[in-house]
Amino acid sequence: MNVTELLRLLQAEHDETAARADSLREQIDQLTSALAEVEARLAEIVTTGKVIEGLALPEPTQAPAEPATVYQRIVTAFNEHPGRIFRVRDLHELLGLPTDEPSINVTRSRLGRLVRQGLLDQPGRGRYQKRTNAALRGLESAQPTAATLA
Repeated sequence: MNVTELLRLLQAEHDETAARADSLREQIDQLTSALAEVEARLAEIVTTGKVIEGLALPEPTQAPAEPATVYQRIVTAFNEHPGRIFRVRDLHELLGLPTDEPSINVTRSRLGRLVRQGLLDQPGRGRYQKRTNAALRGLESAQPTAATLA
């Protein structure tokens, strides 16, 4: 093989490699363009999602579980101390609840509901205790009977 043939082979390989490089550059350009289009579409989708979220009505949420937990803690405290008469502040201190006035008022409301439900008695203003069977029997005897109504 002479030098001319080697140069021709080398030139042919150079031409093939240059053509392949051109083809790859073209593919890179096409992929870069396609990537830019896809990224623009993604940005549009994100923006549309945010707009829709802003327009959507909030889904109804369930009430937080805390009030039920506080009610349960209150009832448990009265069950653990059935003969004890509690003032609201004492109950808060026992349960480790805040003793600020708004918190105390919320608990007063809860205790009032428990009194109306018949779970607690209110032996005096601002005082609460667990309703006992004796208290229930006293209530039953205080109810008018058919004989008293006649």
